[in-house]
Amino acid sequence: MSSLFGTMSVALQSLLVQQGALEVTANNIANANTPGYSREVPVFEESPPILSGNTMVGTGVTLKSIQSVRDNILDLRIDQETSQQSSLDSYVNSMDQVQSLFNETQGTGLETDLSSFFNSFQSLATNPTSSSLRQAVIIAGQNLANAFSQTSANLGTIQQGLDQSLVQTVQQVNQLTSQIAGLNQQIQAVTNTGNNPGSLEDQRDQDLTDLSQLIDTAVIYSNDGTVSVTTTNGTMLVSGNQSDAFTTQINSSTGMNDIYAQGTDVTSSIAGGKLQGLIDARDDGIPATRTSLDNLAASLISAVNEQQNAGYDLNGAQGADFFTSFTPTTPGSNAGAAASMSVALTGPDQIAASSDGTEGDSGNATALADLENSAIVSGQSAGDYYSNLIDQVGNDVSNASAEQEAVGLVLQQLSNQQQSVSGVSLDEEATNLISYQQAYEAAARVISTVDELCQATIGMLPTS
Repeated sequence: MSSLFGTMSVALQSLLVQQGALEVTANNIANANTPGYSREVPVFEESPPILSGNTMVGTGVTLKSIQSVRDNILDLRIDQETSQQSSLDSYVNSMDQVQSLFNETQGTGLETDLSSFFNSFQSLATNPTSSSLRQAVIIAGQNLANAFSQTSANLGTIQQGLDQSLVQTVQQVNQLTSQIAGLNQQIQAVTNTGNNPGSLEDQRDQDLTDLSQLIDTAVIYSNDGTVSVTTTNGTMLVSGNQSDAFTTQINSSTGMNDIYAQGTDVTSSIAGGKLQGLIDARDDGIPATRTSLDNLAASLISAVNEQQNAGYDLNGAQGADFFTSFTPTTPGSNAGAAASMSVALTGPDQIAASSDGTEGDSGNATALADLENSAIVSGQSAGDYYSNLIDQVGNDVSNASAEQEAVGLVLQQLSNQQQSVSGVSLDEEATNLISYQQAYEAAARVISTVDELCQATIGMLPTS
């Protein structure tokens, strides 16, 4: 009888184990389309055999554990590429806004106003005493100055928007690092009880991926199930169940927010994620464009004023400055030239169209028109310099977009690899279902058979 009951015990244990395996499979199928889910597998282990007489007899199977299938090295690679792609996405999106300010085909930019300004002098040269043509020059100058100042203001608006986005992104980083620290604590507690923290690890992996979209990360896995997270330059983000929050602080020199970790400015050390893209566009891309715009404005103001001063106005007086003279606040820098550009002349009679003071002479008006093709800024004409400015912005966006596409392809390949490792294959799970079902039915059949044998044995006993 003891051997029959032993057999029944083995079969019962098998029933429970196969039932657990079926539950794991059902969970996999249910989460086949759940983002970030890592498939689980039941780990079977043979129960320790026992000695029955001179024979070692097996005692069945146990469900040792349920493990989530994941490749931490592959996950780290994906997070690195995600960080790089997010940085490029952020930079391209930011600089696209800058590029839109110089879209001549859409009616934005300075090319039309530059041409109209110099053409107005060319028209004035045909009839230098015409009040309407003189007024047209004033209007063209005002339009050009307004275009410069408005473009500069728009660049400033975009830059301020990126700065605010940076502050919001830092807040998101802090929220994610706090969540990861909390999950670390939960995972450690579950691991210490010998249970599977798979769902918690899935949540943490998703948070780590989300974090890598915002900032560059380096992850170290510990034996107790927790992870430590730093930036690639070593700034601590998460250690065990503790997270270190970033703060932002206005830089008095730039008026923009810098990022601080434990009192140290780490802005320049951010090497990935959305934050890097925002910083690169805010601190490099836009300032470079504004510098070129200011250099063009300052050179144009200087050249036009110099030529205007060389001529005589309609009243025979020496020509006064056409544009308000620009005086750099910092030696060697033209910062603010575009923003402050304005027409200084108060009336059309002040335009110095004459080169000798003679009424009807148009020598200086022609000279002012000829400035359009003169090398007045960095050895180039105003038009050529402006074209190069547009080309530079376009090339920056184009190069970043090309790199963005290349990184995207690599990330897609890595994601496919990750899916082959951790993703749920419905075909495979269907096969597992059949296998576990058959094992379950076989164990149930053993129990039924043992029950019949027990009943038959009891029936064979003599009755009193």
